[in-house]
Amino acid sequence: MRMKTMAALALLCAAAAAGAQEPGQMRQCATNVEPRSVEFPWMSIERWNAINKDKTALAAKGNVDVLFLGDSITEGWPKSEWDSHFGKYKAANFGIGGDHTGNVLWRLQNGGMDKLRPKVVVLLIGTNNFGLCGEGPDQVYHGIASVVSSLRQVYPDAKILLNAVLPVEPKPDHPRRLNVVKVNRDVAKLDDGKHVFFRDYGPKFVQADGAISPSIMPDYLHLTEQGYRIWGDAMQPDIDRLIKQ
Repeated sequence: MRMKTMAALALLCAAAAAGAQEPGQMRQCATNVEPRSVEFPWMSIERWNAINKDKTALAAKGNVDVLFLGDSITEGWPKSEWDSHFGKYKAANFGIGGDHTGNVLWRLQNGGMDKLRPKVVVLLIGTNNFGLCGEGPDQVYHGIASVVSSLRQVYPDAKILLNAVLPVEPKPDHPRRLNVVKVNRDVAKLDDGKHVFFRDYGPKFVQADGAISPSIMPDYLHLTEQGYRIWGDAMQPDIDRLIKQ
């Protein structure tokens, strides 16, 4: 089991390195509604289409009260942590690795999720807009805002638990970390106290000096099992409260 875990972490680290955007390169992703259009060494378009097909089949089954939506950080929940934190809900995971906001917008329109009627939507998206698309905080904000707006239209009765983009990189003064801080400052304004509830769980993943431990994020992006436990412990009370409203 330990060997499998280490192998999985190694794959995640390799994926982050392979998918990093070169300085100066940028793709329009934020509000560009599209399926996966770029081949990555760690995920082909064909594989993305296959995963999306599975998610569409999951949506067709219905009976979802808590819908998790996002990228690889959402997709990667270990079964033990998922079951212990969310097993009591009718929860479904619609995360796909490498997705940016434009991909999520496309899936909301084309993946059959519009047939669902969740009570709570847990959204974490945006980090790949930085890392894979090379976009800046303003663009990423508009992408996240567009996803929230789409969720409000598709699920008008749902409560949206809007996660802040999680911190990245080892140190707090890294430019990418500072970009995350800036976008979260703007995303927080989307909280309306009625349908959209912004929560920044990021401080729970950093040490007193602002550094991130590799025991929580081995590549300073993806979570270990310990990281998921921290995230689940933080989110569960908020989900409990929202699902009862």
